[in-house]
Amino acid sequence: MTAVASARAHRRAQQKGLPWGSPVVYFVALVVIALMLAPIAYIILGGFRTNAQITTDPAGFPNPWNVGNYLSVIGGGVFWRQVLNSTIVGAATTVGAVGLGLMASYVLARYRFRGRGALYSLFAAGLMFPITVAITPLYIVVRNLGLMNSLVGIIVPQIAFALPTTIIILVPFLRAIPDEIQESAFIDGCSRLGFFFRMVLRLSLPGVITTGILVFIGSWNSYLLPLFILNHEASFTLPLGVQAFSSQYSTDTAQVLAFTSLSMIPALVFFSLFERRIVGGLTGAVKG
Repeated sequence: MTAVASARAHRRAQQKGLPWGSPVVYFVALVVIALMLAPIAYIILGGFRTNAQITTDPAGFPNPWNVGNYLSVIGGGVFWRQVLNSTIVGAATTVGAVGLGLMASYVLARYRFRGRGALYSLFAAGLMFPITVAITPLYIVVRNLGLMNSLVGIIVPQIAFALPTTIIILVPFLRAIPDEIQESAFIDGCSRLGFFFRMVLRLSLPGVITTGILVFIGSWNSYLLPLFILNHEASFTLPLGVQAFSSQYSTDTAQVLAFTSLSMIPALVFFSLFERRIVGGLTGAVKG
């Protein structure tokens, strides 16, 4: 006991000596943050410059500041149409993946049946197969179903590829629900479906929000699948629209940078607003 007490006292003394942690850790963190934010800052500032300024001084600041590039992109209908397409795809993918994932997770977490472990392992194995591996057969299936050049042709595959992540996160939440609550609900006359909609949805809300945010951001940033499925500009999502815009206006570097920076803002703002929700939900999943 004396050795343990002395070790704790020594640890407290070290913590009092460095109340803010090691300076080396903060220096490394600042360097990493700077390396991550530098490209984003360059793109945003580049949108306020002219092509002559970029050619003369590629690493300089805007002088004078030019907002015409951003106004030109915002004033056009192409950008907002692509934002609408990305929002529709993201919202539909989120609702489908979270809804199906929650129902499948409820069965895997609350019911005992033969093959449950194998089924859960099958969903977990889906994390090891990115969409890049299946893009060719997926393209053939979508084409045979007649879903080419439609948002549905993107939504359905993205729901399928988002299910493994959704189930892996939600199963621990549902397993953590005490059996006593379920037994009390059944005694009071609540059916299995009633227990699912009245209790499970509320108790697993942190996990549902976390998976919904992750699925929406992944769908918003999806590029490879829309590249294969969509050929008409009217149905382009925002990541695909950035590539098309940069090809169409390859000589206007400043306007391309403005379009790119505007396309990044929704995802950055969305992730920044719900960062705590994501961390809290994942922490709850690990504890569960």
